[in-house]
Amino acid sequence: MTDRILTDTRIHRAPDCAITCREHICLTVALSPPIALSDADKLDALRRLDQFRQWGSLDEKRYCLVCGKIITGQQIQVAGGTRGNGPLRLSCPTVRCNSIPMDWVLPTDEILATVEMMVAEERKAAVRAAASRSNGGRERADSGHSGIASQLRKFALHFKRAS
Repeated sequence: MTDRILTDTRIHRAPDCAITCREHICLTVALSPPIALSDADKLDALRRLDQFRQWGSLDEKRYCLVCGKIITGQQIQVAGGTRGNGPLRLSCPTVRCNSIPMDWVLPTDEILATVEMMVAEERKAAVRAAASRSNGGRERADSGHSGIASQLRKFALHFKRAS
């Protein structure tokens, strides 16, 4: 046998949904958009594709362990099915959440109470933020009027007037 030198370059395979930049060209793997199904077809898809939990109706709720939101069968997105014969898949409707049926659990009373508390806190924060942006006299902590630069300008203004 003779010694052979193999000149093949190493193959690099990017994981799904990864951004691959080569020669200043960035490619992304785009997920297929959700498809529109009738309520009966969507319920049938949920029953077939969610092998972890049973679906009685589209009004049933699940708690997404990834994004922490309560979702209904009506909201769940069904994608795939290229030309009617490709595989279908289910995904969470929350933006930037890539969870699948395995990540959805039946919401217990404890989970529902926790989610309700989080929603109430978000509402309070939104009301406070809206009040601070209005003309009610209060200002946001990170606005230019109460920031360190503004405070330094006011401090320097006292010296400028004195001279």
